[in-house]
Amino acid sequence: MNANWQAHYRGTGPEILEQTDGAVTHFVAGLGTTGTFTGTSRFLKEAKPEIRVISFQPLSPFHGLEGLKHLPTSIVPGIYDDALSDEETTVETEVAQSMVLRLAREEGLLVGPSAGAAAAAALEVAKTLKDGVVVTILCDSGHKYLGFDFWDEENE
Repeated sequence: MNANWQAHYRGTGPEILEQTDGAVTHFVAGLGTTGTFTGTSRFLKEAKPEIRVISFQPLSPFHGLEGLKHLPTSIVPGIYDDALSDEETTVETEVAQSMVLRLAREEGLLVGPSAGAAAAAALEVAKTLKDGVVVTILCDSGHKYLGFDFWDEENE
């Protein structure tokens, strides 16, 4: 399991720094295996100590955010380092699903509910800032969710 966080430490973290020309001020990531959050956050904090890293998880134990864990009711992966998080937040399944629809309609991005949760959490962080660069990971594609009810406009 160490290869999980190490891949993000060696790959995702440096890529974020490079892609933003070092301008990233906030990193927001969901908690599932916790590898993305742990590895990326560890790298970013070493490279840029002033960065703020925010973790998010589903609001409740029973949720529709595949791949994410509600840590208070889950087995916490051994690679997770809660000391890295400057802030923790939660996202409701319905908020994530609404964001999936918004991203599809307004941005042309076909993502799944976990990615919708990431975008929703990142936007909440961005709303609190006067300026900054917030980065998140859109962690799943929407192709396997196309038959789900939340796509039905009658449910809006």
